[in-house]
Amino acid sequence: MTKYISLLFITLISLNVSAQENKAKTILDKVSAINKEYNSVKADFTFNMDNAEEDIHESSDGNIILKGDKYRLYLMDVYTYFDGKTIYQHLVDAEEVNIKESDENEEEGLNPTQIFNLYETGFKFSYIEEQTTPAGTFHVIDLFPLDEEKPFSRIRLHIDTKSLEMKSLVSIGKDGNNITIKIKKFEPNVEFKDSDFVFDQTANPDVEVVDMR
Repeated sequence: MTKYISLLFITLISLNVSAQENKAKTILDKVSAINKEYNSVKADFTFNMDNAEEDIHESSDGNIILKGDKYRLYLMDVYTYFDGKTIYQHLVDAEEVNIKESDENEEEGLNPTQIFNLYETGFKFSYIEEQTTPAGTFHVIDLFPLDEEKPFSRIRLHIDTKSLEMKSLVSIGKDGNNITIKIKKFEPNVEFKDSDFVFDQTANPDVEVVDMR
C-alpha cells in the first residue's frame, strides 16, 4: 500500500510539472508569434545588477534597437553595434571602439536579438503563477538552461496577461550576480537603416579604433 501511494504521489507530481510546462509553452509560443510579426523593435529599459553577498547594487537606464539579427545596445555609456557579422563596442568615456568578428562559441550569456524567443532552444520551463501588482497582472514563467555551463541557473519572465508583452526578465547568476531588466517603453515596427547598426567612424573622428579582426 505504501509503495502504491508513493507511486501515485510521484505520478501526480509528474502530471503537475507537465501541465505547468505545457501552460508555459502555450503562453511563450504566443509571445514569440507576436514578436516575429514585427519588422523591428525599439525598447527603453532599466538594468539592475545585484549581488547580496558582495553588497553590490547597480542601476542604469539603457535602450536597444533590433532588426532581424542586427542590434544596437546602449548601456552604461557603452554602445554595442552588431550588423549581423561584426561587433563594434564603443566605450564613450574612453573614446575607444573595439571591433571584432562575432563568434557564437563566445556567447555565454544572453543574445539581445533572442530576448523574445530565447526559450525556443536550450531551455526547459515552468509556469509559476499569475501575479497581480499595482503595475498590472502578469504571467510568471521560469526558464532553466539545459546547458549546465551557462553562467545563470534560471531566468524568470514577467509577461503582461493582456498584451502578452514581456515586461521584465530576471537572470539568476551562479556567481551571485542577479540581473534584472525592466522594459519601460516598447515600440514595434520602427524604421531603421542598416547603417544604424554599424559604428560611424566618420562621425567620431577622435575615437581610437582597436581592430581585433
